[in-house]
Parts: sequence; structure tokens; C-alpha cells
Amino acid sequence: MIEVRRAGPGDGDVLGEIHATAWQAAYTPFFDAEFAARGVFSRLTRWHERVERRTDTILLAEQDGRPLALSFFAPSTTRPGQAEIHSFYGHPDGWGSGIATVLMTETLRRLAADGFPRAHLWTLRDTPQSRRFYAKCGFTESGATRTFDFGDGNPLEQVEYERPC
Repeated sequence: MIEVRRAGPGDGDVLGEIHATAWQAAYTPFFDAEFAARGVFSRLTRWHERVERRTDTILLAEQDGRPLALSFFAPSTTRPGQAEIHSFYGHPDGWGSGIATVLMTETLRRLAADGFPRAHLWTLRDTPQSRRFYAKCGFTESGATRTFDFGDGNPLEQVEYERPC
């Protein structure tokens, strides 16, 4: 059984575990080992402050009581009136289980209920698994690209996806 709920103050550790484990599986090949290790550690610890602020929405999806996916979204700072999904990560133990699809459906439902007509997000160009997932969820490429430097001085290309909520 899959349930989705808003993350609360006690969820910082589990949000960090999901983000760090998913990021490690999908993104560490893009970085040298030392930088990647620092990136994993950073993702383990950054969620406590975010969830305590409670200014943006963080959803947590659980399968049979185990948290396995997160979604973090807020009003877009670049597209007035739209929402931006800043983070969408699934623990590798949940890949292929359907939990990410359930979480995306609920994320979009909540965005629509909050009055957002559209949502957009950015993902790395060279991550075919995430790009397939977003396309499966009805997102299409907007045509916009940008480079993003994770802090190692080697910017990576990102592509933007969008869809109606």
C-alpha cells in the first residue's frame, strides 16, 4: 500500500536518506569520488532545516510504511503563477514499484488544488531514467536548457520539463 503525506519536523533523517541514496545512484558518475562523497553527505543533512521551516511543501511517499520517495515544490521564481518542482527523488529500493508515479500524481493534484495551472522542473540532460519518468508522467520538454554547477566547477547541462497540473 502506498500513502503520501506532508513531511513533518521529524522526517529530516528519512528525507535525507532518500535524497542521498537516490542522488548517489543517479548522479555520482558525473563527479570525482571526493566531490560525490561530499554531495551525498550534504544531501543526508540538508532536509532538517527545510522541513522545520514549513514554508514550502515537501511530500513523502511511503510503501507499506517505509518512506521511499520525496517531492519538494513551491511557487516558481522564474515563471509567475506557476509552480516549480525543485526536488523529486525516489530511493532505489522503490524504483519500479510505482511509488514515484503515485507521488507525482499527488504532487500535481495538490498543485492544481493550490491554483497552479502549470508546473515545471529541471533535470540533467544525461539522466535518461529521470527523463523517461517525467515523460511518462505527462511532462514535455519546454525547449529551455541551462547549465548548473553543483559546486565542483564543472557545469552540467539541464533540460526543463513542464506540464499542466
